[in-house]
Amino acid sequence: MSTLPIIEHGRWYETIRMADRVTLIDEPWIKPFFRCNIWHVRGRDRDLLFDSGLGHVSLSRHVALVSERKLICVASHTHFDHIGCHHEFPDRCVHRAEAHILADPRNEWTVADRYATDAMFDGMPVGWDTSKYRIPPAPAGRVLEHQDVVDLGDRAFEVIHTPGHSPGGIALYEKKTGTLLSGDIVYDGPLIDDAYHSVVEDYLATLERMRGLDVSVVHGGHFPSFGPTRYRQLIDEYLASKRRPGCHLR
Repeated sequence: MSTLPIIEHGRWYETIRMADRVTLIDEPWIKPFFRCNIWHVRGRDRDLLFDSGLGHVSLSRHVALVSERKLICVASHTHFDHIGCHHEFPDRCVHRAEAHILADPRNEWTVADRYATDAMFDGMPVGWDTSKYRIPPAPAGRVLEHQDVVDLGDRAFEVIHTPGHSPGGIALYEKKTGTLLSGDIVYDGPLIDDAYHSVVEDYLATLERMRGLDVSVVHGGHFPSFGPTRYRQLIDEYLASKRRPGCHLR
């Protein structure tokens, strides 16, 4: 029997305002390794929501910021912790390689079957039942490709296809400010390259291609944000770890 505190839905989310009209929305009762960073960016004509969390607790009902204005909801990729509330937002985007998963998010396709368990939590949300967890379908109105642009009116984010962690992973890059919303391809924590559709060779190629990007700040899919020096350190550490003698790529 769980001894974790039971958390009412109104206490589930936390918002932290960053620079450049970027806000972090997260679910602080989920352990850091499993906790998705949900990024909100304010634009002149519309806002951006990059990922949408676990989905057990409604984001649109409990975080006013995401319901105030017209909003584009983009999936960095389709693992369960990133797309749980996508169905709440009508303007949805995902990379073409994972559009079928967003439309039919089976637990075995979103890795919920592996990770969406009671072990994720430091506090249990009211009504949680691991055996009944399912993400509602959220077919995309727009499928994204490498170098597409997500336009907010006064802000433009270029889509960078980042296969490796998953086949349809993307990052969003704003050249004007050097802001990179990196998803799960690089963040300041253990990088995952052993999911059922991860490909280490693709991961290496993606990070080699991204290493020279002119970034000022990186807002990752998990863990705290960081700057350009740490960005290159993280990439170099991963590349070196996979090229050691005796390391076999999958």
